[in-house]
Amino acid sequence: MSGFGTYDGKDISVVIDGIYITGLGEDGVSGEKDEDFFETSYGAQGDCVKSVVNNDAGTVTLTLQKTSPQYGYVLGLAKRKNPFPLWVTNSSTGERFGGSMASLRKYPSTENGTEHEDAEFDFAVFDYEHTA
Repeated sequence: MSGFGTYDGKDISVVIDGIYITGLGEDGVSGEKDEDFFETSYGAQGDCVKSVVNNDAGTVTLTLQKTSPQYGYVLGLAKRKNPFPLWVTNSSTGERFGGSMASLRKYPSTENGTEHEDAEFDFAVFDYEHTA
């Protein structure tokens, strides 16, 4: 049988400043570059200019269960003045994203009701990379 693969969320590892983060929430973790690699503009006669965008910034969004052993650690990152490394790796696909300079943008919104709600942390990554 060709074209079959298996995804396992346990193959994902999140490492922030050397600390392995466990207890990922339902949405896990995602990353994206903040801007396109280039912009285009066209002149009146149809000539095109491709302008390279030299902005390497990206965003990593980490969804964490509030019962995670590292929940307090991740909350505490908001007080860090200096950037820290944040890397996400999928060992089954070889995909890796993040960077060596990240900072937590703000505390997650808090909801406390009859059911558990995951916490969503947004990190600015100033030297974002994505490889596979």
